[in-house]
Amino acid sequence: MTQQTQTIDAKALYTAVKDCMMRDQFRLKKRIDGARKIKNESARQNVFAEIAEGIAGSKALVEARITGTPAIDYPEQLPVSQKKDDIADAIANNQVVIVAGETGSGKTTQLPKICLELGLGTKGIIGHTQPRRLAARTVANRIAEELKTEMGQHVGYKVRFTDQVSASTQVKLMTDGILLAEIQNDRFLNQYDTIIIDEAHERSLNIDFLLGYLKELLPRRPDLKLIITSATIDPERFSKHFGNAPIIEVSGRTYPVDTRYRPIGDDSDDSDRDQLQAIFDAVEELCDEGPGDILIFMNGEREIRDTADALNKLKLRDTEVLPLYARLSAGEQNRVFQSHIGRRIVLATNVAETSLTVPGIRYVIDPGTARISRYSYRTKVQRLPIERISQASANQRKGRCGRVAEGICIRLYSEEDFLSRPEFTDPEILRTNWRPLFCR
Repeated sequence: MTQQTQTIDAKALYTAVKDCMMRDQFRLKKRIDGARKIKNESARQNVFAEIAEGIAGSKALVEARITGTPAIDYPEQLPVSQKKDDIADAIANNQVVIVAGETGSGKTTQLPKICLELGLGTKGIIGHTQPRRLAARTVANRIAEELKTEMGQHVGYKVRFTDQVSASTQVKLMTDGILLAEIQNDRFLNQYDTIIIDEAHERSLNIDFLLGYLKELLPRRPDLKLIITSATIDPERFSKHFGNAPIIEVSGRTYPVDTRYRPIGDDSDDSDRDQLQAIFDAVEELCDEGPGDILIFMNGEREIRDTADALNKLKLRDTEVLPLYARLSAGEQNRVFQSHIGRRIVLATNVAETSLTVPGIRYVIDPGTARISRYSYRTKVQRLPIERISQASANQRKGRCGRVAEGICIRLYSEEDFLSRPEFTDPEILRTNWRPLFCR
């Protein structure tokens, strides 16, 4: 007597699909819908059998991701570690959570780990955006190091021209531009179960477009978690945008920072020489304070190279001068994050203002300017003029010291100048001719 082939029920397939990878669920449901319309019972069962095999393969991948999730622990010295239970509860019980924390709180590196511990990152990927490629790469390296996993396995990153993501990747770092581009081919972001938008307070065009798109998407993706991180700069605005989403505040600096104002003299026609001399004077003042690395903010690559050459000519004792800007190779950028002896002076663009933390910094020198993208209605072109930074940006720069010991921030402008500056930097959408994007 031959054994009868077991009949596959469509209802059972629909139930099983819920345990598949999110990126497969929609496709598999569509296949089931189509197979149900096949009138011939034998043909329908053959297609159901193929679908069942696909479901089994997807479920096996989910199980492998669950069992393969690395062991998770949290550095006790980071302020966010003290709030991890509150953050975990908020994420578990809400679709959208705002995490407001000063620079150095550890929110960027620890939030994905909290999500992993909640079981996220198994059926989908935890997508974690950064405003800059350098930050995406270095944050991915840091998280992988803390999870004791190889880059590209459980933690990966994707930036322009580089893709270090595999089938086992649970946490994916990327620029916000990459996520925006992915929407063109994945309108519902089905490959993700969590999206973390980091440094949302920067209000770039990409970030604003993403926040607008995600607000419309979330009701259609009730299984998608959204976490927005910001410095303590108006988090209520982000909360209100997402229906009064809960805000979890995390403290930042752990040591006091002494702010000193050393305005550059303006009685000379050579402002570059004045600034260079002011930097020399500030470096000398800080070297007299004791050991500790110095972070100097510069406007761009040319200024960094010129200042680095000038500092190297001073032949400061036991001192290494390192540049940090986006066009450097990955190897040269990584030197900033490697251990060293003696004093290190890091010359960086505003990439070091919020996107990443340079370790060991005890002192900051802030000239108070940056290249800020702005559209000129007179010339009809987008420009990068050097402008005074806002009070919020100045405080972000100040927040880069005081992590390892009491810090000192020397501002190369007066206190009156600081107080006269705008409180926040204008969102990029107010500094850009974005209208042609919607008028084609």
